[in-house]
Amino acid sequence: MTRRTLAIVIAVPLMVGLWLCAAFVPVPYVTYHPGVTVDILSEAGGQERVQVTGHKTYHDSGELRMTTVSVTSPEYDVSLFSAVESWLSDEAAVQPYSSVYEEGETNEASDKQSHAYMVTSQETAVAAALTEMGYDLKPTAEVAAVGKDEPASGVLKVKDRIVKVGSTAVSTPDQVIQAAGEATPGEPLKLVVVRDYDRTSLTVTPKDEDGKPKLGINVGVGLDLPFKVSLDINPDIGGPSAGLMFSLAVYDTLTPGSLTGGHQIAGTGTIDVKGTVGTIGGIQQKIPGARDAGAELFLVPNASPDSSNCDEAVGAANGDMDVVPVKGLHDAINVIKKWVDDPNADLPSCQDQE
Repeated sequence: MTRRTLAIVIAVPLMVGLWLCAAFVPVPYVTYHPGVTVDILSEAGGQERVQVTGHKTYHDSGELRMTTVSVTSPEYDVSLFSAVESWLSDEAAVQPYSSVYEEGETNEASDKQSHAYMVTSQETAVAAALTEMGYDLKPTAEVAAVGKDEPASGVLKVKDRIVKVGSTAVSTPDQVIQAAGEATPGEPLKLVVVRDYDRTSLTVTPKDEDGKPKLGINVGVGLDLPFKVSLDINPDIGGPSAGLMFSLAVYDTLTPGSLTGGHQIAGTGTIDVKGTVGTIGGIQQKIPGARDAGAELFLVPNASPDSSNCDEAVGAANGDMDVVPVKGLHDAINVIKKWVDDPNADLPSCQDQE
């Protein structure tokens, strides 16, 4: 064997080894792929996902699908090979780690925040649907957080609606703070709260902190709903981006007739109490995910030129699925009705927004 042959025999395996090592070395990126879709009008465990107590409901054979993105978790090591593969894919994406997660963020912290976003989006979606139906929802004082080892710990719960502090009726966070501030540290303070639509009397003994009474809670603004509506969604799914589809599902469930006309409709977008949609991330992965699930129409957030996902939606792998921009819940309902009446109707498109 010549020196040259020997050198090649030694060098080639070394080069292959180096390339293999490089391919699997972690890189500071996060990958996005199409995730699962969930028909919010479907059943889970033999019960409707949209649960209503105190109002008549209506059901049909259509689908309103929320869409998701499968994102690598903060503690997951993305290899160079995986990052390049996602970058080359028409349906996947790659983002710098620092643009998605905080340095040192844990899976637990990320999941907790994502779950909180999901819970809030469901509550806001219900409020948006009821507002669209004509209900005048009154703001309330609601427990937003209970401090650990504080006087209220184990007594009050997040989402409790405080209606009375001592002998004072309250309906705003400021009124709660003022009434609680007049309590005497070390003496039991009676509170009346509404929890799960039941009125309950509780007692908290405020502690002394710098001469002032402290309950150990944060109070925010909630809404007084006329009846109970809840959504049964897998708790492993998080984030606020299903707000629009939640609102549509609640609206369809509470109103006579079929909004979907038996069709399969998907979409995405956050929502506020007034029904305005907000932009989301990963729409280029959500569109093919909805396409693969059989959706015929996809709704894209487009509240304004500065709050739109249209630029990203153009060119996404939608197949034969119609992709239509909407400004909010009211607009989305009208778009769906028009499309159901005539799938070939002249509807806005994201290309028109360019």
